[in-house]
Amino acid sequence: MNRRHVFETTITRPVRLGYLLAAPKGYDAASTNRWPLLLFLHGAGERGTNLSLVSVHGPPKLVKQGRDFPFLVLSPQCPAGETWNEDALLALLDDVTARHRVDTNRVYLSGMSMGGYGSWNLAARQPERFAAVAPICGGGPMVEVLLAEKRQKAAIQSLGIWAFHGAKDSVVPLEESQRMVDAFKRIGCNDTRLTVYPDADHDSWTVTYENPQLYEWLLAHRRSAR
Repeated sequence: MNRRHVFETTITRPVRLGYLLAAPKGYDAASTNRWPLLLFLHGAGERGTNLSLVSVHGPPKLVKQGRDFPFLVLSPQCPAGETWNEDALLALLDDVTARHRVDTNRVYLSGMSMGGYGSWNLAARQPERFAAVAPICGGGPMVEVLLAEKRQKAAIQSLGIWAFHGAKDSVVPLEESQRMVDAFKRIGCNDTRLTVYPDADHDSWTVTYENPQLYEWLLAHRRSAR
């Protein structure tokens, strides 16, 4: 005979994330103005404790080269041997938002490779936290999107999604992005698109992050107005 039981406990663990934070010119912590924020998630090769690795690719690389974005750029570093942890990222985002002049209606998310997976995961599980998401050469929890509850589904439907992938990606198959885009569209997220670079292998992030249209698209989205 099967006997019914219930197991209940509380599990906690310490979290420690190093991160880079770049503020735009004109940012004034004492001002009443609030600024958009982009959360950038790097790939597997930049994990560890050497924060200089975080600026090897993506927006922090462009900031290092002198690019001035009209938003804050938050770039955490994933610990060695781990993948992006949703709870840790949201706790960091909460902390930075509380201590800086952030417009919480204009928080954006993007990541590449492992960070693309992290971006899809957050978009699926915490869509209400972001106005727009740009995952690059990643994949995610398609089933969770399709089985989203009513409240979560409504937040997903009002999210902007622009995914990017190389057609010849030998690390993460193009189908990973396609499945996620199809899932978001299937539950009513109409502001969803996928750009495929026909000759690109895994590095589909360099051309993407150098494209000013990406940032124009992100900034055109606002959570409260959607």
